[in-house]
Amino acid sequence: MQLTAIDWTVIVGFFAVNIAIGLWFARRGGRSTGDFFLSGRSVPWWLAGTSMVATTFAADTPLVVTGLVWKNGIAGNWLWWNMVMSGMLTVFFFAALWRRAGVMTDVELVEVRYAGAGAKFLRGFRAAYLGLAFNTIVMGWVNLAMAKILLVTLHATKLEAVFACLLLTGIYVSVGGLWGVLVTDMLQFVVKMTMAIVLAVAAVSAVGGLGALRVKLGAVDLARHAVPGSADSVLSFAPNLDSVWMPVLTFFVYIGVQWWASSYPGAEPGGGGYVAQRIFCAQDERHSLLATLWFTIAHYALRPWPWILVALAALVLYPHGVINPVTHQPDAELAYVQTMIDELPPWLRGLMMAGFLSAYMSTIGTQLNLGASYVVNDLYRRFFVKEQSERHYVAVSRVATLALMLLSGFVTLHMDSITGAWQFLLAFGAGAGLVFILRWYWWRINAWSEISALLASFSVSTVIEQFHLVNPDQPLGFAYLMLWTVSISTVVWLTVTLLTPPEPMERLVAFYRRVRPGRGGWGPVAALAPDVEDGMARGPALLDWAAGCALIYLSIFGVGKILLGAPWLGTMLLLGAAGALWFILWDLGRRGYDVLGSARTAPPAELAVEAAE
Repeated sequence: MQLTAIDWTVIVGFFAVNIAIGLWFARRGGRSTGDFFLSGRSVPWWLAGTSMVATTFAADTPLVVTGLVWKNGIAGNWLWWNMVMSGMLTVFFFAALWRRAGVMTDVELVEVRYAGAGAKFLRGFRAAYLGLAFNTIVMGWVNLAMAKILLVTLHATKLEAVFACLLLTGIYVSVGGLWGVLVTDMLQFVVKMTMAIVLAVAAVSAVGGLGALRVKLGAVDLARHAVPGSADSVLSFAPNLDSVWMPVLTFFVYIGVQWWASSYPGAEPGGGGYVAQRIFCAQDERHSLLATLWFTIAHYALRPWPWILVALAALVLYPHGVINPVTHQPDAELAYVQTMIDELPPWLRGLMMAGFLSAYMSTIGTQLNLGASYVVNDLYRRFFVKEQSERHYVAVSRVATLALMLLSGFVTLHMDSITGAWQFLLAFGAGAGLVFILRWYWWRINAWSEISALLASFSVSTVIEQFHLVNPDQPLGFAYLMLWTVSISTVVWLTVTLLTPPEPMERLVAFYRRVRPGRGGWGPVAALAPDVEDGMARGPALLDWAAGCALIYLSIFGVGKILLGAPWLGTMLLLGAAGALWFILWDLGRRGYDVLGSARTAPPAELAVEAAE
């Protein structure tokens, strides 16, 4: 793809603006680690929520969605659509609890909830795993996606592509801290969402419009029907449960098990990672809840359809696929990039590249800042250098950011598949999700519960894969891997929980007072703190959760029906989504969350935690 001088001016200018934002916030982000990693806990909900959306809109995301649609039609998106239920669980059951905890990282919660040697080991292990291993794999696959894009568009090598983009992103993140990440995320989200819509319009126009797209996809369906086991319609929103790629058992695992059992970045059961970080940085409990609600709506209901439309158009434009110039094999994910090259007007190519860079930088920026927070707060400061000034820890945080940048680049050079890394993380985290949920709602969970769940999950999935007991690359194999891993790890951690003593009652009472998770599941502890108000209305929260899931799915299908030729049905579905949103806002207002207000209304218990910090 040839870029003009104007295109390069746009790209260079975009990088310059992001670096300037980082420099602008250098002083503000450098006052303390609380400012560098949490923006002084003063972020409004709309900025925190949009930053989460921007983070999940990575350079790899439209490529992965294109691959899913190419192989399995629209219904292929159930691989991640099932996570709606986990996201809404975080909104209504965990966002407030996380904010009340008053910690800097989700890993720090370990020593707020647990005590003793087990808690110390678990905090150190999870900090090293999340900050150095997990985080670099996530950045690795985002780097890999950007390298593939630049390989096809600018013919840059993987080494050139990865380190050029990493270096420029690392500069503004290491200088500006989370404030720099948040503000650049807002800019980047607007740019990449706009260009995703522009590309969708160009792609659909290239095949003759939405009507022609539907007709031509009928021919694609006929071709697929000739292949045994591939009889699904490309335009079907629900998978054919008799198909090879989505048998009944696999679909059951996706919608009935995976969303609460697996730990996956951005969709951890109960929240975690960058989602928890944005909750911590919000102004108060209300802002944290609204931030996660806005994030979940935008993540699932706002972003997908521009990508899906490009993927559907690519099925028509490139019926035989797109050849990867490195492997010389068909690469479904590259169909998105090839559509941009072939169908976007030349004068828009610079802006489209800026859109891809926005998608890349927002995710890498967050992961660099988050990973550095684990390394500094939960390893360096906790175990190695405990009594130093805030200026010292900020300086170390900036060095850690740049070190993680280099480490992720090294990991990328040894990765070949985005999807392969994704599947590894899903399998690795299987089985521990229920512990992450119950540690908030059952007093009997202890540090050894988490340790045993993580070890059992890793051991079982590793044994199954290493001895080829199932093939996780096959749908049924993946389902069996998940079911065996979840079942065995659950038996293991439950047994360990009941055979080991509970956490010291002093620690449990302190946690109960601080977080106020509600009396259910905390009976013996609640009896020692009768003055603590019940901080969770579980019945209303459950109704809000159900309404939230309905809101997302009705929105997804409603927009899809309007785009694909059923406007009346689509309108009815969107009206149902609007009704679900009205119910949620009404119920939150009834329960004391001033949804439409702007004043800071943190409850006294939360303000006491902040004062103690």
